[in-house]
Amino acid sequence: MPIKVGFVSLGCAKNQIDTEYMLGSIQKNQKFEIVQDENSAEVIVINTCAFIQSAKEEAINTILEFVKKKEKNVKSIIVTGCLAQRYQKEILQNIPEIDAVLGINSQNLLETAIENSLKKIKTEIFETKNSELEKKRVLTTPPHYAYLKIAEGCNNFCSYCAIPYIRGKYVSRKPQEILKEAKWLEEKNVKEIILIAQDTTYYGKDLKINYYLNNLLEDLCKFNFKWIRFLYAYPERIEENLVETISQNKKILPYFDIPIQHINDEILTNMNRKTNSKQIVEKINLIRKKIPHATIRTTLIVGFPQETNEQFEELLNFIKKIKFDRLGCFSYSKEEGTKAALLKGQIPEKIKEKRRKKIYQTSEKILKQKSIEQIGKVVEVIVDKKTKDLYIARTKKDLPEVDCCVFFSSKEKIEIGEIIKVKITGIEKNLNLFGILD
Repeated sequence: MPIKVGFVSLGCAKNQIDTEYMLGSIQKNQKFEIVQDENSAEVIVINTCAFIQSAKEEAINTILEFVKKKEKNVKSIIVTGCLAQRYQKEILQNIPEIDAVLGINSQNLLETAIENSLKKIKTEIFETKNSELEKKRVLTTPPHYAYLKIAEGCNNFCSYCAIPYIRGKYVSRKPQEILKEAKWLEEKNVKEIILIAQDTTYYGKDLKINYYLNNLLEDLCKFNFKWIRFLYAYPERIEENLVETISQNKKILPYFDIPIQHINDEILTNMNRKTNSKQIVEKINLIRKKIPHATIRTTLIVGFPQETNEQFEELLNFIKKIKFDRLGCFSYSKEEGTKAALLKGQIPEKIKEKRRKKIYQTSEKILKQKSIEQIGKVVEVIVDKKTKDLYIARTKKDLPEVDCCVFFSSKEKIEIGEIIKVKITGIEKNLNLFGILD
């Protein structure tokens, strides 16, 4: 009987792609059977996140949940991902029930780790590099959309972020490898691809072949994808030729996810960000001038060390002025090994949480007004799923599992993944939209 292997993927879409590669690496091995319900698994692979404190806590709690199940059906626990990479020795020392720990560059040796664990051989692998040629994937997203990783690591070294220390410096994937994978996704009939990296706008800067994000996007437009979007655009690298490329290609969604983090110049300097407030405004104005209908999303951090009430109010007023289409906000998380963790003037958690809630309250009022303005308009949506009575879809302004949805009913059957037009008729409390078939 094959060994039942289950996977738990925590954290971001980049982690999800890594999990898909690991699934692909063992899929054809007849010794193993991949099970969707991790509770029925004999071997559990946990792909962890360690971006901020709450992510680390979630990862540890998930591991401990399966430690309890080890007395029942679970035979071995394998931990990989950012938590494993960052806390290599501590994990095995503090949770001895773990059977194997794989670094993020060693995930192609999952099969070896599983076999060793079943032989009661403790395994730690952190040095092997994944080979592009060995990469296979099992998609875990709905069939009509998929993420496509274009780079690994980060060179920005923001003072609050541990990603460069966990995942290393920025390494762009070779264009031919990305396009090869895009071809495979096209053959799978994927309609929407989402390019992802820690900073997609840095893509190609390390390749020295004069091939950058705008070139990659133009090449991807030659495939049969209907929608192409990318995450994340750092303001210092939003150049006019990139905006021009997006404006000229209808397949590329004008969806700019720009993590500005703050707008006060002193805080931006302390964060080791590469732009000031004036430059951020210039980039937003550039986008809105070239593409008036563009969606601009941002991510903010409140409660950064030494953030004064006046600096927070500056950020709040900036949100009111710019009126972002979508917005996420985090309380600053003190991460060991980062420069910001050593700064004096750490903000109490209660104040951070109060500021975070105020940001969301302000943002929700703006989003509500923008949603009201959509009522009566006909928009294109991609259908993600169906409940008993309603179809659930997204507009071009909305990222899967992150942004808003459009609910509508239909007497005629509509295929999941179909792109159709609906007329917006109303909004609900959490700012999702209602519509009818046009």
